[in-house]
Amino acid sequence: MAFDFQMYTPAPEFTTSAAYFSMEFALDQALKTYSGGLGFLAGSHMRSAYELRQNLVGIGILWSFGYYDQGRNEDLSMRADFRLKHYSFLQDTGLVFPITIHNAQVLVKALYLAPEIFGTVPMFFLTTDIPENDYISRTISHHLYDADTAARVAQSILLGVGGGKLLDLLGRQTDVYHLNEGHGLPLAFYLYDKHGRSQDEVRKRLVFTTHTPELAGNEEHDIKLLHDMSFFGNVPLDEVRRLGLIEKERLNYTLTALRFARISNGVSKVHGKVANDMWGQNAGISPIIAITNSQNGTYWRDKPLAAALAADDDEALLARKRELKKQLFDIVADQTGTLLDPDALTVVWARRFAGYKRADLILRHFERFRALVTNQDRPVQVIWAGKPYPKDYGAIGLFNDIIQKTSKFKTCAVLTGYELALSAALKKGSDIWLNTPRFPREASGTSGMTAAMNGCVSLSIPDGWIPEFVRHGENGFLLPLANLHEPDHVKDDIEAKGVLDVLENEIVPLYYGQPADFLAIRKAAMREVEPEFESHRMATEYYTQMYNRGLGS
Repeated sequence: MAFDFQMYTPAPEFTTSAAYFSMEFALDQALKTYSGGLGFLAGSHMRSAYELRQNLVGIGILWSFGYYDQGRNEDLSMRADFRLKHYSFLQDTGLVFPITIHNAQVLVKALYLAPEIFGTVPMFFLTTDIPENDYISRTISHHLYDADTAARVAQSILLGVGGGKLLDLLGRQTDVYHLNEGHGLPLAFYLYDKHGRSQDEVRKRLVFTTHTPELAGNEEHDIKLLHDMSFFGNVPLDEVRRLGLIEKERLNYTLTALRFARISNGVSKVHGKVANDMWGQNAGISPIIAITNSQNGTYWRDKPLAAALAADDDEALLARKRELKKQLFDIVADQTGTLLDPDALTVVWARRFAGYKRADLILRHFERFRALVTNQDRPVQVIWAGKPYPKDYGAIGLFNDIIQKTSKFKTCAVLTGYELALSAALKKGSDIWLNTPRFPREASGTSGMTAAMNGCVSLSIPDGWIPEFVRHGENGFLLPLANLHEPDHVKDDIEAKGVLDVLENEIVPLYYGQPADFLAIRKAAMREVEPEFESHRMATEYYTQMYNRGLGS
């Protein structure tokens, strides 16, 4: 059975037929198929691939309840709500097909997102939440990153095997399969079985992107669980052992993907080195290069702001920036009842809430922070936003603690609902984008790119993409790094002091005392972030450095 989906004629340099597998895609505020940076990155990739006319399709999962809706309890603390999502713009392909999970048949339905809906390449979303399946099977595609281990394994099978089988049913010739992170790893075993149980044949077709230097983020499981769940498909466990993929009766997704891929990449120059340090000593892995993540300018940049920059009209640029700040502050007032000042220096920390990202670093020397945000002559406003994983109680506790600590300040706010729309408003309506991960644990950190596109200046630890871009005092500000070998609490103290030092001694005096110089830094950030960190460059490099490299060998 074939589904005749809309395609376009690819540009001559992008005729290699590729399929991009990702557990999450942030394509539009209306489509809840993402949690954070991985999804934002994948969404920008799909948009630039479309604008460049690349011969690419996207494969994802339709999450019935999305990630979660972030709300508030009566005491203003965070609450995770789960509501069923409905989408009229997804087209039923009529394709329903079986895959095997836990030695049982599970039916998969494929829905289609046409290019003209959100300006992406053709995309397919898989679901098991259909009446033909039993209740347990239906729940596989209910929640992105389900907390249950067996459910997570089943989701990987759905993405990898379901996606691979869908492409076969569509009759689409696919030259390259791109795993964006290790979640879809069962695809490698599907291809291995399909192509004569030859690892070399899989290597001809598979490329891999690793996104995290966090060991905990590189998923691994006991092989008995994976075997019982049908993770390896038709490939016997003894054969998996012979391939040298199992260590201490566990299988690591990232390491296995590196051994099946012909080439892999980290997502910044720093991360490329970190990834090689992490995995390079393992036998049989592919080369790991660096392709720095980036974001789609068409989607993220404010058009009037960009037009003012292009016209070199400082007055129009500042007027538009002030207007964007007011729009953001309307959201702040609506959520929190706090009314902020569009003329005051505004610092934003907003991204996925995880402990190593240190959302509270600026609060660590609290009396200095208090003095900064209560200074009536040169006020500093600080906004936080972000979604913790709903079962990460440490990160949720941190989110709530920031609310509690800053609630008495008229210049501070903590926002809920950090999704695409709020992210855009924060980037367009802020002056300083604060980024404080524990080095070197931020693989890329693309939020600062889209902030820079909108005249928001980075104040950042030199991790991820930042060393490739920021020149201190010229297009952004760098935070001093503590000695890497110091204990975490010592590093936190030193780097927290650095945040306040740079704000007090450099940024605040510049913003209030030398506004023309601060504007020059704003404009330099806007001008220099593109095209190097706009996703046309990234999408092109995936073709030239990965999809076409070694093809047919």
